[in-house]
Amino acid sequence: MSFPSPAPADRRAEIDLDAVRSNVRHIAQIASPARVMAVVKADAYGHGSVPVARAAIEAGATWLGVAHIAEAVTLREAGIEAPLLAWLHTPGSDFAAGIEHSVDLGVSGWELEHVVAAARSLERPARVHLKIDTGLGRNGCPPEQWDALLGKALEYQEEGLLRVVGIFSHLAVADEPERPETDDQLQRFREAVAVAEDCGVDVEVRHLANTPATLSRPDCHFDLVRVGLGIYGLSPFPDQTPEDLGLRPAMTLATSVAGCKEVPAGQGVSYGFTYRTAERTTLGLIPVGYGDGVPRIATGAPVMVDGRAYPVVGRIAMDQLVIDFGTAGLADTDRNPLGHRAVLFGGTDAPPVQAWAAASHSINYEVVTRISSRVPRIYLNETAADE
Repeated sequence: MSFPSPAPADRRAEIDLDAVRSNVRHIAQIASPARVMAVVKADAYGHGSVPVARAAIEAGATWLGVAHIAEAVTLREAGIEAPLLAWLHTPGSDFAAGIEHSVDLGVSGWELEHVVAAARSLERPARVHLKIDTGLGRNGCPPEQWDALLGKALEYQEEGLLRVVGIFSHLAVADEPERPETDDQLQRFREAVAVAEDCGVDVEVRHLANTPATLSRPDCHFDLVRVGLGIYGLSPFPDQTPEDLGLRPAMTLATSVAGCKEVPAGQGVSYGFTYRTAERTTLGLIPVGYGDGVPRIATGAPVMVDGRAYPVVGRIAMDQLVIDFGTAGLADTDRNPLGHRAVLFGGTDAPPVQAWAAASHSINYEVVTRISSRVPRIYLNETAADE
């Protein structure tokens, strides 16, 4: 009996850069006249920061955003020159590297002195965005300390050590549009901006909106929107699909069926025998597991083989998981799926990322971001169609 050739890689995360471009263009239309910052932190949510950043800029994003200075430096070393903001630091962060690489730096309070020290040593002014905590309770300057932070930043600006080019904050519940807290945060942000302007701050950009606020709250757009999940074609809303929002998922996680065998009724499957077959059936072995970033607890999640979705059964292991084809005798026929393409989630005609998020009691953000470096990224449509 002959079997189909396996996929080009044992495991592969296929990243459709045309989908990224399409999503950026769509979001840019929604956000206009505000500009779009493509958030490519965490290796672009697992999609690959450099290829995604390039595709996003090609499609009209004018800024890039990352959490850490080291992530920003990676983009600069790849030759990407777009305006770039990094906003999450520790006292050990390399602020000098950020300034040397023309990275804008988010400042919530304590960072200001570190940024100024680096600017002074380099004899080069830093570009900073001051962050106000409007209610999320993470980083961001507490409102009662906002006046003091503004005053100190303007003193350093007068000395030529920095320039305040942005004011920003982050929303807590914009993915639940009916909740009133977003209105409260918006009002606090407006007040913080007004105080800054009264102090003489002349900023280039005010930014508050994340993906859900970009899609649902035009009053939060200001000069710039920060879009992460949306550029990867995923929905931030539990009751709306990407298609509902005009988005195209960019990542497809695929592999090949690595084994196929008949088992009797009562067969235990994987560690702990948490699943036993109800009747004689065919099991398929899929060579991905939590070592590849697949959530260990996602029993019941779908895997598509030959156009049909089958459930993950038993515990997911480090390198592999098992699906139940629900049909006896399959391995001994010419329909044996050994070597056939198996898709965990992806774009058209594949299980949605949200199905894996639901099975793992998580969110789609986590599912794509956690796919590990052991899974090769395969980039589709690296050159834009109109080039």
